[in-house]
Amino acid sequence: MSTLFTNARLIDPAKNSDALGWVLVADGVIAELGYEAAPKADEVVDCGGKCLAPGIVDIGVKVCEPGERHKESYKTAGAAAAAGGVTTMVTRPDTLPAIDTPEVLEFVERRANEAAPVNVLPMAALTKGREGREMTEIGFLLDAGAVAFTDCDHVVSDPKVFSRALSYARSCGALVIAHPQEPGLSKGAAATAGKFAALRGLPAVSPMAERMGLDRDMALVEMTGAKYHADQITAARALPALERAKKNGLDVTAGTSIHHLTLNELDVADYRTFFKIKPPLRAEEDRLALIDAVKSGLIDTISSMHTPQDEESKRLPFEEAASGAVGLETLLPAALRLYHNGDLTLPELFRAMALNPAKRLGLNSGRLEAGAPADLVLFDADAPFVLDRFKLKSKSKNTPFDGARLQGKVLATYVAGAAVYRRD
Repeated sequence: MSTLFTNARLIDPAKNSDALGWVLVADGVIAELGYEAAPKADEVVDCGGKCLAPGIVDIGVKVCEPGERHKESYKTAGAAAAAGGVTTMVTRPDTLPAIDTPEVLEFVERRANEAAPVNVLPMAALTKGREGREMTEIGFLLDAGAVAFTDCDHVVSDPKVFSRALSYARSCGALVIAHPQEPGLSKGAAATAGKFAALRGLPAVSPMAERMGLDRDMALVEMTGAKYHADQITAARALPALERAKKNGLDVTAGTSIHHLTLNELDVADYRTFFKIKPPLRAEEDRLALIDAVKSGLIDTISSMHTPQDEESKRLPFEEAASGAVGLETLLPAALRLYHNGDLTLPELFRAMALNPAKRLGLNSGRLEAGAPADLVLFDADAPFVLDRFKLKSKSKNTPFDGARLQGKVLATYVAGAAVYRRD
């Protein structure tokens, strides 16, 4: 069975191109694509001039199985991902218990494959219980299917433990994903230090805490030669350290979240807890610096950092409320704000949301080329809508974009050439 997607605006991040063309899919992979006369196929999908791009590869998705299934399950997260054009979820190990043994990892893989219509690639914890004291069995976890190792927002504060874990990961060829932050400075912080946080009376942290954490990590990466990815760079002051590390030839990449690219500290307004995320939202100057870093390629990836929280943990005073926001369904329309503002082109956006994450994880997806998996998203970049959080497919509804005017609707999502979502 072959399917021809015709009359499509092909967004190709590898070639940095955006032009009308066609894609032929057969046996779950892209057979060929072009921009002139199209071949025949068993089925033809007329895309009506809308955008056809590689499916999003989202690094850092929290699915709350095991332990907090009332917040998010693989079934609901998978449905949300499909509706958001995310064809591969790279899931975090900050569950209850943490994913730190092959047995728990195998349980997660089995649940994901049963329930989610999209690809699910699990990460495993770097240290047991994410407690920063003793590293996990990295080799066994790799064999069980872990694609990377991270303690998420629990910083491994002991440099000796972290350096040993990095050295062992290097010997196995494993990727370590870290959260650059100086944990002593950032402990208990709910906002970024500055006039706004002072006026609101919120406990705050200087962006220098991120810079200090990244400086330490870069020194240890230089010492060990490990493969390293910073999960979120959110402060302009951290960018020079990242640039130096790349210029020095370290095997280092970095990501940022869509919330830090499209929102700033003033969006918290009068203690709106749906805007409380970790790291906290930064100043407008930081946001603009991050956009420039994505455009130049200094920051490699954009992710949703999907973190479901229930109403009870959000409907609290700002300082006490849980951090995090759901983002699987809002990642693409929020990212399209940057396109409509003229900050980034569509190929640049999909370089950061699909191609670069796939390359960092050694995947063949995230690109439009013959032989690549037919993981695709068809979307209308211009369709306006007002987001209603209660219509989200995630179990939790904690989105900062509730009631926001957005542009860009996913029309269909395909995994291995099969439709896993079609807009009604």
